[in-house]
Amino acid sequence: MTALTIRDVSRRSGLSEPTLRYYEEIGLIGPIARDESSGHRRYRTEDLDELQILACMRALGVGIEDMRTYQANRARGHDAAAEQRDLLLRHAERIEAEIAAQYARLDYIRGKAALWDARARGDAAGETEAWQRVKEAFDRMDLDMEPEKMDRAR
Repeated sequence: MTALTIRDVSRRSGLSEPTLRYYEEIGLIGPIARDESSGHRRYRTEDLDELQILACMRALGVGIEDMRTYQANRARGHDAAAEQRDLLLRHAERIEAEIAAQYARLDYIRGKAALWDARARGDAAGETEAWQRVKEAFDRMDLDMEPEKMDRAR
């Protein structure tokens, strides 16, 4: 059995040492074996595999409770396949919405840059066109700003 230190596991998983301790404390992993003489945690390769999955889930924005559900579903195997699929698809939809929001923000900032470029060139038609792109992007953004405030932000 390979015994890995918390530092080794932190480096390999990308999770900080406090996060590793927290995940054990709340029962998301473990219990982790301890060195008999020092009391330091000693992780198995299987623990590292589980933590790498959790690190990926965390990077995707999956919360603790859904991580618990994911692990429980994995343990249940085929019997939980539909529930596992639904859990993952729910997060995929959330990520797709986040990406769409980021694209709207990107279009907005590019439109603003084009607006100021047109102004710098003295291109009134280009400025009007860029302003229209800014407004279209703004409409796709999820902000609480009244249209008249948007006009002032021009």
